[in-house]
Amino acid sequence: MEDHFASAIRRFRLRAGLTQEALAERSGVSVSTIRGMETGRRRNPQLASVRQLAAALELQPSELDKLLAAAAGTAEHSAVPVPRQLPAPPAPFVGRHDELDRLDAALRSGSGAASTVVISAIAGAGGVGKSWLALHWAHRNADRFPDGQLFVDLRGFSPDSDPMDPAVAVRGFLDALGVEPGRIPDAPHAQAALFRSLVADKRMLLVLDNAADTAQVTPLLPGGDTCIVAVTSRNRLPGLITGHGAHHLAVDTLTDAEARSLLVARLGAARVDAEPAAVDELVGLCGGFPLALSIIAGRAHTHPHLLLADLVGELRDGALDVLDDADPAASLPAVLSLSHRALSDEEAEVFALLAIAPGPDIGLAAAASLTGRGRTRTRTVLRRLEQASLLGQDAAGRYRMHDLIRRYAATAHDLAAGTREAALRRVLDFYTHTAYTADRLLDSHRDPIELAPPVPACHPHPLPDIPAAMDWFDTEHQNLLAAQGTAATHALHDTAWQLAWTLYNFHYRRGHRHDQLAVWQIAVDSAGQLPDAGAQILTHRLLGRAHVVLGHDQEAIAALNQALTLSEQQNDRALQAQAHYTLASIHPDGRRALEHARRALDLYRGLDQPIAEANALNAVGWYAARLGEDHDTAREHCRAALTLYEHHQDVNGQAQTLDSLGYIDHHSGRHHDAIQHYRQALSLYRDLDNPYEAADTLDRLGHSHAALGHYDQALAVWREARDLYRQQGRDQEAERMEAQLDGLGEEDGADSAR
Repeated sequence: MEDHFASAIRRFRLRAGLTQEALAERSGVSVSTIRGMETGRRRNPQLASVRQLAAALELQPSELDKLLAAAAGTAEHSAVPVPRQLPAPPAPFVGRHDELDRLDAALRSGSGAASTVVISAIAGAGGVGKSWLALHWAHRNADRFPDGQLFVDLRGFSPDSDPMDPAVAVRGFLDALGVEPGRIPDAPHAQAALFRSLVADKRMLLVLDNAADTAQVTPLLPGGDTCIVAVTSRNRLPGLITGHGAHHLAVDTLTDAEARSLLVARLGAARVDAEPAAVDELVGLCGGFPLALSIIAGRAHTHPHLLLADLVGELRDGALDVLDDADPAASLPAVLSLSHRALSDEEAEVFALLAIAPGPDIGLAAAASLTGRGRTRTRTVLRRLEQASLLGQDAAGRYRMHDLIRRYAATAHDLAAGTREAALRRVLDFYTHTAYTADRLLDSHRDPIELAPPVPACHPHPLPDIPAAMDWFDTEHQNLLAAQGTAATHALHDTAWQLAWTLYNFHYRRGHRHDQLAVWQIAVDSAGQLPDAGAQILTHRLLGRAHVVLGHDQEAIAALNQALTLSEQQNDRALQAQAHYTLASIHPDGRRALEHARRALDLYRGLDQPIAEANALNAVGWYAARLGEDHDTAREHCRAALTLYEHHQDVNGQAQTLDSLGYIDHHSGRHHDAIQHYRQALSLYRDLDNPYEAADTLDRLGHSHAALGHYDQALAVWREARDLYRQQGRDQEAERMEAQLDGLGEEDGADSAR
């Protein structure tokens, strides 16, 4: 029967005048499969492949029936069934469209060389859904592997056993391929060679699940180019990627939409829709972690009367406790513990230290100070944690832990006495000293504060210029806010108020008004815990300024009056001058503001503080102009301020004063001069990367253009101002710009009609 099928295939091919290669190209059946059929080596031909060949050979229906019968007879005489070892497909399966597409692409590119797809996790180790993805894809593509599918759990991270010896896996594969025990050689390397011989030229899929490392996988790789291997591992298996050309696929957490779909699939749409707020919070607390979502869904499923809001409350109180279970397969802490167990002592310590670092992510420089190990050694350990899928690194080189892994890390390793406190001190010093350096670049004329030297093994990051300072602040902003909160929580009150001080100019330039208020509220509380009157005065003064920017006039005046009272108690002219100057900048009564500005100027004169004196001169000129008083006197004060700023190279002060001169020119009818001064101020604000003040100057510049009938220019600058206001969350100012644009558009249209 075997000879009949083989000879029939060969006879039909020769009748069609085709080589084996040409028939393979026409039918889509591989050359090796056709060769195996014709020689009789292919003992169990797939009927689907036979039909493809028949179509390519244009057989008549009767010829097809005879060929199928011959093939069936061959299959009946085959002693060994085709291995179909894939476990049941996971259900429900949601999302992962990009990952599935990449696996399909790797399958399509698998001709010509062994194609090995490595599936690993970035945002999490066990529980992120590697096996779930691999099995779903394998079942979806099983028909592409007519010679069978082999599966083995290599137990690389198992709660009850050591990783499987690859020789054991090879022996299991030989059994599945029908090798009689007496034909199996004794030596493991000979068994592996026999396995490779048996799968050569066969179209098979091998799923190697839960691998520990590359050494465990290598003996299981086929030697030919017709098989596809899918490997899942908590490690990234770099040796498999570099040594065997594997395709690396990073499996991340689910999106919020996918997480919700998973809950709907497990619990039903009615139950999920009944508590939308609770579901949203569940999704957020689980952070897209499939195992966490499945555990929660399992609890909800087995307790149908339990409100999802109650589960949310339990997760808030102790997520790891809720996600724990006596069954290790249904316990997130147990699953993570298997990855933790594989770490060295050094890696486990750094893993724990990363959990206490303030903020959502961390850069290498900060991590080096946190660990106290220096950049080179820290980078090495972080890379190992990343390869273990306990830590992720983004395209910008920032390191981040999934929130649930971070909670586990905080309790998984007992740090030596004092290690945690010393690490926290180092990383807080890193942020404080680097932020101080950055702020000094933004405003080198600002009165400095005194910081204690960094603790040993803390190495602040050097910054060369203003753009680098602003970029660093942008990158580290959330970490700096978290660092201040951590400092206050640990009673490191000097650090808490000093961090607020370092953030002042950055918040001001970026328009982070609410963050500005929040840090100064913490700063006032912390300074109040210290026997430092200067810190208390400074924090109250800048808290007042933060309030006024948000329109909290009464709160601002109260804070500034407190600063003034404290400075008078200290009999410190400089501190009193600062309080008066700040009161001028926030007072809603223009005349009172001018009085405070003049009082500040009187106090600064004779103190040998030229920049502070220039600030007061500009303030007097500005508030006098706002009140409509003698414009020449206002201009004289501002020009005196500009002279001081230019002499001392204070660019920010120059920009502010040029803006004041533009305002004075505009309101005294000198609109061309106003435009020139405003544009000079804008140029400096842009050099300083200060879009907050630039927006206000653009607003005023538009009025000068409109006064001259330059409506196109006015529309252009007001649109730019509106966009900046929107970016900064200054909604009232943006709405005012819209109104001005609408009004100017109507006026421009009327002029055009005339």
